[in-house]
This record gives sequence, structure tokens and C-alpha cells, in this order.
Amino acid sequence: MQIWVDADACPAAIKEILYRAAERARIRVTLVANQSLRIPASPYIRFTQVPAGLDVADRRIVELLEPGDLVVTADIPLAAAAIDKNAHALNPRGELYTKDNIRERLSLRNFMDELRGSGVATGGPAVLNQRDRQAFANALDSLLAKAAAP
Repeated sequence: MQIWVDADACPAAIKEILYRAAERARIRVTLVANQSLRIPASPYIRFTQVPAGLDVADRRIVELLEPGDLVVTADIPLAAAAIDKNAHALNPRGELYTKDNIRERLSLRNFMDELRGSGVATGGPAVLNQRDRQAFANALDSLLAKAAAP
């Protein structure tokens, strides 16, 4: 398993959890973004910069993704593409996207996008809190344990 991070919008607290997990589990974490990022010096942590543009990082992740890999993203279309490639997708709040819930999430996302497009103010996501960070860490640990199991 390799972990791919949609890093442009990934909260710093989640990146820190991923850096620690990479070292602890000795698993490769690759952050993909269209802006330069500072990452810790580690044989397990890599950064790939892509050109600016809509969904360029997402397309690069999908292109490099292998079955069984993990994508960390709040981007629902990217999560759906990962699931279609038999990979795992986890959002920064610790919610695992699955074949059972991704279509519903896509429908809701598209509906909200239509509302915003028609001028309805829908608000943004709540600020990431300690409970969200803990849920993410727990979900990540669970996925890493399953990947390490024989």
C-alpha cells in the first residue's frame, strides 16, 4: 500500500498525522500539489508538484494509483475514481469512502454544486477540530493495520 495525498487542500494537522504514520509504518506517503510544499526529510515521504490547473493533481494521483493504495482527499470525484481503481479513499475527517457510499456522496456533491451555481449560499465545511483529527488518525491506523496483516 502507498498513500497518496491530495495535498493542495489537505489540512496541516492531517499532513502531520500522515508524516508520523509514514515513519511508524514505514509506508510511502506521496503528497501531490500544484504549489511547492515543505516536507520532512524521510525515505518514506515524497512530494510531486504538478502544473496549476483544474484537477491536475487529481488526474496525476489517479494515473499513478494502484489497487490497494490509499488516497487522502476531501474531493469526492477523486475518491470515486480511487474506488473505481480498487483503492481506498479517506477524507481528512476520518470518513472512509466505499463502493456503498460514494455514489450518494457524489449525488449530494453535485446537488450542492448546482445550488451554488444558481446563487444559493451553501456555506463551507466546518473547521477541522480535534475530534476530526482523532477520527482520521483512528481510520488511518485501522487501514494500515489491515494492510500489514498477512
